[in-house]
Amino acid sequence: MIRRPDFVSCYNAGRRYFSKNFILFVLPRPSVQLSWRMGMAVTKKTGTAVVRNRVKRVIREFFRLNQREVCDGFDVVVVPKRSLNPERVSLDMVSQELLPIIQNVCGQLTQETGNEAP
Repeated sequence: MIRRPDFVSCYNAGRRYFSKNFILFVLPRPSVQLSWRMGMAVTKKTGTAVVRNRVKRVIREFFRLNQREVCDGFDVVVVPKRSLNPERVSLDMVSQELLPIIQNVCGQLTQETGNEAP
């Protein structure tokens, strides 16, 4: 997702999922046949540009490695909380927090649509 209206619709109409360090806004797309899309909103409150870019790289890498776990048919926006310590951000930490949420979202989406998860 790169357009502001996509982010705004995800914030306003999407469902929120919370972990210790992240908030995920998830919005089902009109057609389940469409692939999933991911966006990030990492603000200056997270740290300097170098720190923000590192956080974004780790989140992107998590979604790249777990793309088979993510079912199609929804948009997700990942927002780090203010309490996030950027120095502690690692792929393991992100995986421990986001993978259960993604699996939960896919389970709920398949129940609503009646389709099978990947």
